Amino acid sequence: MFNRDRADDPERRREELVDRLAEAGHIEGDATAEAMRSVPRHEFVSEERRDAAYADRPLHIGAGQTISAPHMVAVVCDLLDVGADDRVLEVGTGCGYHAAVTAELADDVYSVEYVDRLAERARRRLQSLGYDAVDIRVGDGRHGWPTHAPYDAAYLTCAAPSLPDAVVDQLRAGGRLVAPVGTDDQRLVAATRTADGLDREDHGAVRFVRMQGGD
Repeated sequence: MFNRDRADDPERRREELVDRLAEAGHIEGDATAEAMRSVPRHEFVSEERRDAAYADRPLHIGAGQTISAPHMVAVVCDLLDVGADDRVLEVGTGCGYHAAVTAELADDVYSVEYVDRLAERARRRLQSLGYDAVDIRVGDGRHGWPTHAPYDAAYLTCAAPSLPDAVVDQLRAGGRLVAPVGTDDQRLVAATRTADGLDREDHGAVRFVRMQGGD
């Protein structure tokens, strides 16, 4: 039965969600847990989807895009392991939720969104919630955002056939990149830039929307 009192208490539902994710092993870092507790996910979805804001599943946000399931946001944050002084590149702003979580961990977040109306909505939403550390531009995420490079970390919220060369090139030595890679069969890849190229780790099968943009 639908519980209206519980639905009208987003803070409680957010705490319960983070507790469930931690118990299931989807959150390992205390910093990630606190970031997830701090960001009001219900503010990043439409009114008709707010009742599902704290379910652990993706939700449609328009333009064929989704807000990632909370456990995937947590996993990516844990793998990136960023600190307050880090500069982070996000490819795929979407509704801005993942950028907000990242901004709880790092002081500088630069996000590239291909769909201009999504970028504008996310910009307004983040500003209204006080996330001034997030800068958004409209563009093809395959090219990254060279103006602010080098980055300490970068991540994709959409699947690419391979790790974008431009994004890799914009990482500092020792910088970390987390991305879903593949088309029909996708794997979550965490890579560290080294003097010899990239050290890659495979973190299992995932399912993300595909990256938009030109060739």
